[in-house]
Order: sequence, then structure tokens, then C-alpha cells
Amino acid sequence: MPDPKQLSASIDIGSHSTILLIAEFETDAKGKTVLKPRIQKVEVCRLGEDIYDMGNITDARIEELSKILSNFRMTVHALGAEIKSCAMTEAMRKAKNPEKVIEAVKKALWVVPKIITGEEEAKLTYRAVEEWHGEGIVTLDIGGGSTEISDGDDGISIPVGALYLFKKMGAIPGPEYKKWEKETLKGNPLRPFAHKPLYLVGGTGTALAMVFLNTPIFDFNAIEGLEMNMDALEKTITRISNQSKELREAMPGLENGRSDVIICGLFWFRSLLERLHIESFRVSTAGLRFGLLYPPKPEKPKAEKPKRLPPWLQKKKDAEKQKEESEE
Repeated sequence: MPDPKQLSASIDIGSHSTILLIAEFETDAKGKTVLKPRIQKVEVCRLGEDIYDMGNITDARIEELSKILSNFRMTVHALGAEIKSCAMTEAMRKAKNPEKVIEAVKKALWVVPKIITGEEEAKLTYRAVEEWHGEGIVTLDIGGGSTEISDGDDGISIPVGALYLFKKMGAIPGPEYKKWEKETLKGNPLRPFAHKPLYLVGGTGTALAMVFLNTPIFDFNAIEGLEMNMDALEKTITRISNQSKELREAMPGLENGRSDVIICGLFWFRSLLERLHIESFRVSTAGLRFGLLYPPKPEKPKAEKPKRLPPWLQKKKDAEKQKEESEE
């Protein structure tokens, strides 16, 4: 484990938001070393908007991102912390000009960022939630440009997120949503993760919790592990959808552009819950930024599958075994 006295920082550059985490490792009452957040900052940059409009990140957006990251770096250094990792996700996986963005990030942060795969993102997110809530769970992270789901052993990434849907269908999806959903989830890629305790992670989950609780201020103790069911989700979707654009912007947790994309994110989440055959779920504020700070777990030894022999050879071996047993 890292030095518990050292403040560590990680940065998650997503399709909708860029997030800074400054945290330290502590030993809890049970003697377990856990990561405790000290400072978290969220800035909306919407790199994904450029991707969906043009396919590359524009100079104006790169400049906006650079300013955000320069401020993050100054905060980190002022506290004597160290940036351990900076990950870039779906927007950068799709960008036609990744080298230009990476160079700008290096200049702003003094750290080399890494574009991670969707599967890596899924497993790192799971790791973060597992450390707080234990094994045997599934994590579902709905971001701006993609959705990651993992049970710790396996993880998948679907290139659909709240911002993606907003750009495709507007603030409130219409009748075309059902047809699109059916085509997107054809074959149900979520089947391996069905019927398991689920934690919703990411900005969509936090915003949902804040609206549901009607709390204008982020309250870690109230949100972390909050349990909701499908009925509460439906009522919250209806409550948000019935507001005008201006009133949505004033709702708890929906500031900084979140009010534009939240309904799309919740429509998508409801679809995923239906495919997972889950009626209730919990919300977690952990996520990729936490997973980036944990040391890698040792790989689980994979059980070797018995080799299938050709029928003729299996028959021969069975006969030899019977002969040996009869001679005994």
C-alpha cells in the first residue's frame, strides 16, 4: 500500500466532466487500509460534444481543458500532494487528434496522461466501489460518452452515455428511443451481470441521489450507499421531466450543464436495469478516479479447462482405464 501520510491525486478526463481527487490512505477500525477523499473538484468541459459534432477536439476546447487542469495542478501542489495518475476515457478513445490533446494535458499538468480502454475503465471503477462495499457486486458507471459495467472478473464498455444520448435525441428522448434501445442492446450483452447487487456510479448517480434526497449540497454520508428502487427512479424521472429547462437547472445536483443530459442518462439507466432484471440498486460516489489510486490487485489464477479429447481417443482411454481396474 502507498504511504498513508502522503496525499495522492488522480484526474479523470471524461466526455462530460473533468474530475480531480485528492485523497489519502487510512486504516479503519477493522485494520483495513482504505482511501479517504479529502478534496474533489468537478469541472464541466464536454470534450464529447466536439467528438459528436466534428470528430476531433477543437482548439477552443483544448484551451478550456488546459485552464481547468492548470488550476487542478496548482491545487495539488499547494497541498503538497502528488498527481499519481491521469486517465482519459471515451472522448479521447474516439478523438481523431489525441496527440494534440495529450500534449496540452502534459503541459498543463506536468504529468503524462493515459488513454485507457473501456474494459480498463470498468475494472478500475469496480475496484473503487469494491474497496468500500465488498465483493459480489456489479458496478454500473454511466458517463457522458460511455457506460461501463463490471463484476470484478469481467467488464464491458458500451459507447453510450448521457451526453451521447443528449446529442442524439435532445434533452428528453421521444418515441424513437425504444427502437434505438432495442437495437443497441440486441442480444443483451448485460446478461452475465444480471440478478446481482448493483451500484450506480458516476455523475448520473450522484445527480439522481441529490434530486431524490432534495439536497442542494453534496452530502457524502447521505449519498454513499443510498438505496433506491425502480419506483423511486420512475418518480424522479417524471419529476425532472415535468420541469421547464430553467427550473431543471435550479434543481439539486443539476448545475453546470448536468440538467441538459440527466434525463437521457436516467432513461438509459432504466433500460439497463430492465435488462439486468434488477428492482433496487445503490448509489456510490466512488469511481474511476479512486480506482486509479489503488495498487493493482494480484491476478487470480485461472482454472485450466480440461481438454476435450476426440471421441475415438476418449473411447480408447476409457477402455485402458477399465482394463487397469479389472487387473487390480
